[in-house]
Amino acid sequence: MHPSALAKPLARSPPAGQRGRMSDDLPADRRLAISLVDPRLRTALTALLTLDQRLAGIVRTTREPLVGQMRLTWWHEALGRLDVAPAPAEPLLQEIEGACLPLGLTGGDIAGLTDGWEMLLDPLEEAGIATYAAGRGGRLFTLLGRATGGDAAALAVAGEGWALADLSTHVSQVAVAELARFAAHEAFARAFAEPWPKSLRPVGVLALLQMLELEGKSPIRNYARLTAFRLTGR
Repeated sequence: MHPSALAKPLARSPPAGQRGRMSDDLPADRRLAISLVDPRLRTALTALLTLDQRLAGIVRTTREPLVGQMRLTWWHEALGRLDVAPAPAEPLLQEIEGACLPLGLTGGDIAGLTDGWEMLLDPLEEAGIATYAAGRGGRLFTLLGRATGGDAAALAVAGEGWALADLSTHVSQVAVAELARFAAHEAFARAFAEPWPKSLRPVGVLALLQMLELEGKSPIRNYARLTAFRLTGR
């Protein structure tokens, strides 16, 4: 999908003059998920979610696919180098180095997030939608789960649904939006078929909120479902 096909930005950042803590730049659902984890892990989750938003910004603002590819490649290489060298003077890379790597994540693991976003630089076909979903959402949720000390097959599936639902509401190509929406519903059905362990529920909240938004649920219904999920994992 060429960036011009995006009807609305996949992620929004406040103007530079209004920026404070890194987490303040994130949408409300991300901030909620971060608030639910152990305070010692919040910087790591903030860094990973901020990176996703930073990569979204590259796709959103790129008009020439080659330029977008070069920018994504820079991030891929810079993240990979964290495994062998100190982070350069880039605040987000320094946050990732200081907060994520001590939790067992590697720069190479995190660098793979660029693969999903790369799919949006060119016209998107059905096979590309799946690659985008796995490369962006599936990998991101797996990393978030590992950062919180847990792992489950539902993580990647939920992440794919999250990314697909996000794509379906921001792409101007009707056919792509419909495919993404249908695939998102299928992924969410699989992801929430079984209860989630307590340690992973903050990550699951991200997918749950996206699913409820996709279904057009009311705020009251959202609150009730969110509360039940936090208590029972379902």
